[in-house]
Amino acid sequence: MARAIKRTAGPDGAQRAAYKPAVYGTAAYSPEVDAYIEKAPAYARPVLEHLRAAVHAGAPGVVEQMKWSRPFFVLQGPSGEVILGNMSAFKAHCSFGLWGAEIAAQLRADGVASSEGMGTFGKIAGIADLPPTPRLLGYVREAARSIAEGERTKSIDRPRPVRVAKAEVPVPEALASALRRHKAASAQFAAMSPSCRKEYCVWVAEAKREETRERRVAQAVAMIAEGKGRNWKYETAGR
Repeated sequence: MARAIKRTAGPDGAQRAAYKPAVYGTAAYSPEVDAYIEKAPAYARPVLEHLRAAVHAGAPGVVEQMKWSRPFFVLQGPSGEVILGNMSAFKAHCSFGLWGAEIAAQLRADGVASSEGMGTFGKIAGIADLPPTPRLLGYVREAARSIAEGERTKSIDRPRPVRVAKAEVPVPEALASALRRHKAASAQFAAMSPSCRKEYCVWVAEAKREETRERRVAQAVAMIAEGKGRNWKYETAGR
């Protein structure tokens, strides 16, 4: 039989059902988040409940999930689930973050964002450290709107750093000259990975004596023509 449902007031005065684990089902309120709040330090519980209620009031349809051992709030957008924000409790402060470049820019412009702590609003020791309820709800609504209208389609919207290709090791002239005279080896060399070509180039370039260099070039061309890497014997033995 389902347990009794306790009603608690949200930050906008609305009542919501604080479901007990026995009647959760697919409810937006997660029993895991209930447990997280219950285990939090005493000072943090009212802060977390206040934030939780604000998120549900400002973003109807938000769903709670535990990720990386802390509560997250996720919304369904046109292209899939997107993280709206998350909250955490520590020994002496809480953190709350609203995700998305646009809302972050708005919070900075309003002088609300803080670089202290993990979240957007800095270290939160009490409800008084948060913006007034109407403003907090407004920020949540704006973050939710960008997801609902498809402006934010991914949880992580920071651009990935562009990888710059490393310059290849120059081919020693002795090896380059030998490859020009051997079309099959030249074609194989061009098809090899940069790291494989590097191994041959370094091997030939490190030769101190002329006769050593000539011997290595001859061996290199023969192995390259067969499509073998410089250390093909070790690669084969390790399979």
